[in-house]
Amino acid sequence: MSRRGTATAEKKTEKTDPIYRNRLVNMVVNRILKHGKKAVAYQILYRALKKIEQKEKRDPVPVLRQAIRKTTPDIGVKTRRSKSGSAYQVPIEIGFKKGRVIAIRWLLEAARKRSGGNMALKLSSELVDATKGKGRAIRKKEATRRMAEANRALAHFR
Repeated sequence: MSRRGTATAEKKTEKTDPIYRNRLVNMVVNRILKHGKKAVAYQILYRALKKIEQKEKRDPVPVLRQAIRKTTPDIGVKTRRSKSGSAYQVPIEIGFKKGRVIAIRWLLEAARKRSGGNMALKLSSELVDATKGKGRAIRKKEATRRMAEANRALAHFR
């Protein structure tokens, strides 16, 4: 008897958050999450989005979407070892889903490194900066792109 599941099994749908009904917001919440405290992660993100709404006087979800889009890398580097044992940084193309995950990670990392008040304030500032094309997350994307361009000659190691 097969235990693999039925042929009519549906794919899992990504969950949405309760307020904005958006999967992207839920993805960000899951990345903010520390020690399993999801309620705290929701609180942080909702406060950050409320601050964006107050500052920018517009809907915060498109601001979040645009910040992630501008931070998403197209190309990155991956370390490969040759037979002689030396390591090379080989440029690789990054897919859409993986790029979005990396962008969210960079945005949260940059927000955590900011000095100042609480996490909601730092996250809102970083999202607004990324939307305008500046900030630590955008610099990280540019640095990664430059490294990939510099190591373009090693692309044959893929």
